[in-house]
Amino acid sequence: MNKFGKRFSFSTFGESHGKAIGCLIDGMPSGVKIDVDFIQSELDRRRPGLNKFATSRKEGDKVQILSGVFEGYSTGTPIELIIYNEDQKSKDYNNIKDIFRPGHADFTYYKKYEIRDYRGGGRSSARETASRVAAGAIAKLILKELNIKVFSGVCEVGGIKCDQYDFSYAPDSEIFALNKNCEQKWKDKILEAKNSHDSIGGVVGVKAINVPIGLGEPIYYKLDAVLADALMSINGSKAVEIGVGFESSSLNGSQNNDQISKDGFLSNNSGGILGGISNGDDIDLKVYFKPTPSIFKEQLTINKNGQEQEFSLKGRHDPCIAVRGSVVAEAMTAIVLADMLFLNMSSNIKNIKKVYVS
Repeated sequence: MNKFGKRFSFSTFGESHGKAIGCLIDGMPSGVKIDVDFIQSELDRRRPGLNKFATSRKEGDKVQILSGVFEGYSTGTPIELIIYNEDQKSKDYNNIKDIFRPGHADFTYYKKYEIRDYRGGGRSSARETASRVAAGAIAKLILKELNIKVFSGVCEVGGIKCDQYDFSYAPDSEIFALNKNCEQKWKDKILEAKNSHDSIGGVVGVKAINVPIGLGEPIYYKLDAVLADALMSINGSKAVEIGVGFESSSLNGSQNNDQISKDGFLSNNSGGILGGISNGDDIDLKVYFKPTPSIFKEQLTINKNGQEQEFSLKGRHDPCIAVRGSVVAEAMTAIVLADMLFLNMSSNIKNIKKVYVS
């Protein structure tokens, strides 16, 4: 289960401390201009080691395109991207090779497969998300053709919320903050956790604009359901909220309904999705990330033989997953929208005739 998507899909490969990671993208139409600098810039946003709010692991994340592109354009054949790992410190994990780190997938991977790559979590490591960002950059090149744009940023850290979001500010923030006035509070919260050898959770906001009406394939491939699927697959994500989400359960219908005027919807409590189909309004969602399970406090666990023991973690880890997770959430949203665009092409005969009848 390393593949995601129907018409526009991608598969990822590689482990945290392996030779390389990467992805294979299928369903890419021909004739799309492939901007390598843009793909690299997206990876640079997620790249580790950029500042004190992220892991100190130094990875260049330099992407290479192995196939599917000729003279700067997609050929319509599978596009393979590869990123070589450069800064593995596998010895940092020697002390956990026979034990299970609390909060990690060590326990479940071992019980399921009876073998695990303990170096940085292997396949379960967030290192894999670089491949998703690369695939998301390709998806964004498709969306660019239709002027669909996806933005993201951090909107909450450690329970500190800000209601006003500025997606144009996030790219200039070290932590991709969506609110300038809350940014320093969030930074202080992250560094407080880091300096006490702990970690902290956060929430990411994602917005997609200029999304056409009709994306989503009811009943079992609804746009909101697939977005939730995509975003919940990101390491450390524990909940997804679309529109007013959780709050809607405490509202009356008269409060929650987005009334419609001749000029459009009067509110966007639905987050731009009705009946699993985009309604032409902005797609608004949030992703809730748990605290990074890799902390440097002494913890109790068991080893492979079921014996209890205390241990202290080594290595380099993000104090707040949500920061770099925002870039991944943005990429996964772009991938879902690209997939839905291609699926929607066959929704009615008029769409098919636009393509095949001149």
